Amino acid sequence: MFGIYLNIARHLTHVHPMSLVLLDRDGVINEDSPNYIKRASEWLPIDGSLAAIARLNRAGSRVAICSNQSGVARGDLSVEDLHDIHEAMRIRLAEAGGHIDAIFCCIHGPDDQCDCRKPAPGLLKRAMTELHHAPAETTFVGDSLRDMQAAVAAHCLPVLVRTGNGAKSESTARAIGVNLIFDDLAAATNWLLDR
Repeated sequence: MFGIYLNIARHLTHVHPMSLVLLDRDGVINEDSPNYIKRASEWLPIDGSLAAIARLNRAGSRVAICSNQSGVARGDLSVEDLHDIHEAMRIRLAEAGGHIDAIFCCIHGPDDQCDCRKPAPGLLKRAMTELHHAPAETTFVGDSLRDMQAAVAAHCLPVLVRTGNGAKSESTARAIGVNLIFDDLAAATNWLLDR
């Protein structure tokens, strides 16, 4: 069973040559929780993250989420809860003038032997295929070593942010060759738009 839950928004008609920016969700866009984000009411954006996504949208980048959500496999939340969380995120993002082009989630547990749970690259590869971007045109922004390992395995540009688990993942990420490290998504976006 290919366990990717996919929810594509309405914004797939315009393909800009600039780039595809893939984002981990928890710890990059919103505050992370050691107990998982289980309800829409628990979804709290990190300062500046929604404005950063809106800036990427305005610059012509496609923006999608690639997120492990093993809480579904563990029974901590349902696929419906996940939909509700993402709907709350979309509403908040729309208020900030932005949108997400697609959401790709692995809902398997760590022992399910899937190819979509990061650090495996399946989720990122699926996103690049669905959104018609090559790895050379794609950046993945995450806050953990497994995010960086997935980006490297998918041959896209790995960018670490220090929010979420990023600060404590920095040394191990540098050890695998990640050298683009920023304080948060807003700072990473500044670099992406300036390069």
